[in-house]
Amino acid sequence: MTSPLRIGMICPYSLTIPGGVQMQVLGLARALRDLGHSVQVLAPSDGPPPEAAVTPLGKSVPFATNGSLAPIAPDPSAAIRTMRALRNEQFDIVHIHEPLVPGPSLTALLFSECPLVGTFHRAGASTAYALLKPIVRRIGNRLTLRVAVSEDARRTAFDGIGGDYKILFNGIDVERFSRAEPWPTDGPTVFFFGRHESRKGLTVLLKARAALDEDVTIWVAGAGPETEALQRLTADDRRVQWLGRVDDIELARRLAGADIACLPSLHGESFGIVLVEAMAAGTAIVASDIPGYRAVARPEEHAVLVAPDDSAALGHALRDLLKNKTRRDELVAAGRIRAEEFGMPLLAQAYADIYASLI
Repeated sequence: MTSPLRIGMICPYSLTIPGGVQMQVLGLARALRDLGHSVQVLAPSDGPPPEAAVTPLGKSVPFATNGSLAPIAPDPSAAIRTMRALRNEQFDIVHIHEPLVPGPSLTALLFSECPLVGTFHRAGASTAYALLKPIVRRIGNRLTLRVAVSEDARRTAFDGIGGDYKILFNGIDVERFSRAEPWPTDGPTVFFFGRHESRKGLTVLLKARAALDEDVTIWVAGAGPETEALQRLTADDRRVQWLGRVDDIELARRLAGADIACLPSLHGESFGIVLVEAMAAGTAIVASDIPGYRAVARPEEHAVLVAPDDSAALGHALRDLLKNKTRRDELVAAGRIRAEEFGMPLLAQAYADIYASLI
């Protein structure tokens, strides 16, 4: 093992609001601590921090980006708290997630004095990158090393600021999902989990239910700006069960209990971490055929992938797979093996080796 390091982990998004980057930051910090390193997470927080070793930097405001709302803290007070923490903690290395997002990430990029690792999660065109390309390129050069979570994320970052990137997957706690006790069901069950916004494709799934038999249950977890309208749309359909936000334990149990995890995102997914979670839980997957999901699941080996925003194709894929247990079992077996490749301990060790090489 490398010598213990003092690591500052910077997250631009509020830790009290569910999100993929937030989950990665907290999970990676825990796994690095398991390796013997000291990790302090610096991030906005709209309530009590979700765990110890977090320095809250203030409340967030919602910012529309990439078809979603990002809870960021771009105000001067958050910047001052970030600079104070960087000065007081005397980190050996600072790891910045989404380095160019206004708030703690951009502040840490500009004012840190130790080696800097930047991880880029975003996929898809960025108006800010395009308009401010000369400026963000110069700022990006402060990074000692650049990491992207997928080829799609690398391409997005490269188009904005250029440079070389190491590609490292996102990770999950495989054991938490693989050992979850299945949630009981009364028949064939499809599970959707994610934010209820256009790009996640929940509307496509609800249209696709026309192809499903009357005994099929659709679990819908999460919330978002489209929730109320979609609930009205399905008010007369008892097959759709609205679960609201679920905690990590229930999420894993629902995945383990469902016959199919349906993930019909339209775009903007740089890495299919939700597919990895479903594979670890032993759930067959029907998802959109988009680059971020192909980075995780090989079509027909680990998941059934269909054209995005095609409710007819999605409905037929769900119906066919629900009727074919042998095929579901094949996908589950291959998926469990694939999920092991994305274990958080493996990711933490890869980053620990990077930190040591930079110091």
